[in-house]
Amino acid sequence: MRNSSDYDAIIVGAGPTGLAAALAVAQSDLRVALIAAPHNPAATGADTRTAALFKNSLTLLSNIGAWTACEPASAPLNAIRLIDDTGALLRAPEVVFQASEIGHDLFGYNVPQQALVAALRQAAAGFGHGLTVIESAGAQDIAVDADRASLTLAEGQTLTTQLIIGADGRRSICRHAAGIATASHTYNQAALACTFKHAVPHHGISTEFHRRAGPMTTVPMPGRASSLIWVEHPDVAHRLASISAADFLHTLEDNLQGLLGKLSDLGPRVVFPLSMMSSESMGRNRIALVGEAAHVAPPIGAQGLNLSFRDIATLADILHTAKLEKQDLGSDDLLRRYDNARHGDVNSRARAVDLLNYSLTSQLIPVQLLRGAGVHALKALSPLRRRIMAAGLAPAGDPPPLMREADTRDATFASRRTTL
Repeated sequence: MRNSSDYDAIIVGAGPTGLAAALAVAQSDLRVALIAAPHNPAATGADTRTAALFKNSLTLLSNIGAWTACEPASAPLNAIRLIDDTGALLRAPEVVFQASEIGHDLFGYNVPQQALVAALRQAAAGFGHGLTVIESAGAQDIAVDADRASLTLAEGQTLTTQLIIGADGRRSICRHAAGIATASHTYNQAALACTFKHAVPHHGISTEFHRRAGPMTTVPMPGRASSLIWVEHPDVAHRLASISAADFLHTLEDNLQGLLGKLSDLGPRVVFPLSMMSSESMGRNRIALVGEAAHVAPPIGAQGLNLSFRDIATLADILHTAKLEKQDLGSDDLLRRYDNARHGDVNSRARAVDLLNYSLTSQLIPVQLLRGAGVHALKALSPLRRRIMAAGLAPAGDPPPLMREADTRDATFASRRTTL
C-alpha cells in the first residue's frame, strides 16, 4: 500500500509555470503534489505584470481548465507592429504583422499575471483528489536514489516520488540538487514594466519600437489600456522609475511619438535587469526542469512564458505515455527524451532573442545595415513575413496534445491506448 506522502510527481514552485505544470501532469491520472508558498492575496494583487500568450499556450490553459476564468481580464493580440527608432543609417520601414496573413484570427492574448495565477489556483483547488496543494515555506532538502526521490519541507515533512519537477525559477534548488550546470550572462540593460491608459485605441495591435538602447513595446490590455516593457540602460531605467508619474507619462508620450495619444493612470513601475541563462540539460537524476528553472531570456519577442508552457505540455505528454506503458516516470531514458524534445526550441529562441537585441544595440554600421535590410525584406516579401510569423509563434511540427484542441487531443490519446 502506498504511503500518503508518496506521489507519482511533485512540482516545486507555484507561479504560473508550476501551477500549469501540476494541472497538466495531473490530467493523466497521476498522483501529483504541488509545493506552494502560503497564498498571499495582497502580494498577488500588487503584481501588474502581463504575459503575451500565443494560441498554443491559450489552448493549454483551456485544456487544463484555466482559460475561461482569466479571459475576461485579457486582451486579444490581432497584429504586431515594428517601428524603427534607432536612428540608423538605413532606416527600416514600419512593418505590421497581421494574424490573418497566416490564417489566424489573432496571435493570442495579453494576460495579466494576477488573473492568470488566480485562474490556475482556482483550477488546482477544484481538480480533485489527484492533485494535492501543499503550502510550505519551501523545500529544504532533495535526495535522489536509484528508485525514488525524496523532498523534505521546511516544516519537517518528507515526501517521496518518482519524479520532481522544478518550476522554482532561476535560482532553482531543484536544478542544484540535480547537478545541472548553467551558462549565463547579463546585459548592460534593464527593463521597466508598467501599465497605463491612453486616449487613442490600440485596436489590438502590439507595437515594438526598435531603439538603440533596446526595444520598447506596448501590448494591448482591455479597453484603452496597455502594458509596457521599456528596455534601457540600467541607470536610465531606474531614473525613469523614480521620476513623478506626470513626468514619466510625458516622457513616454514623447517616445511613443503620439501613437496612443494622451496617457494617464500609470500603474506601479518595476525595473529588472536583463539576463540570459540556459541549463546544460532539462532533466537529470529524477528531476525535470520547466520554465525559468531551465532557461531565462530577456522579455523580447514574448518568448518567456510561451516557452515555459511548451516545456510543460511536452513533459506532460511524455509522462502520459510513460504511465500507459508502465514505465518509471523518473528514469534516465524519460528525462533524456524530454531534454531532446525541448533542447532545439529553447536554444534556437535564445539565440534569436540575443541576435535581435545585439542588432539593435550594436554600433557597427554593417550590423545596422543588415538589420535594416532584413526589415525591408520582411516588408516586401509576404512569404518570408508569413514564415517568420509562424516560426515566432511555435516550432515546426505538431504541438504536444495539450496544446491541441480537445477533439484532436483526445483522438491522439485514444490511439495510443489502442496500440499499447
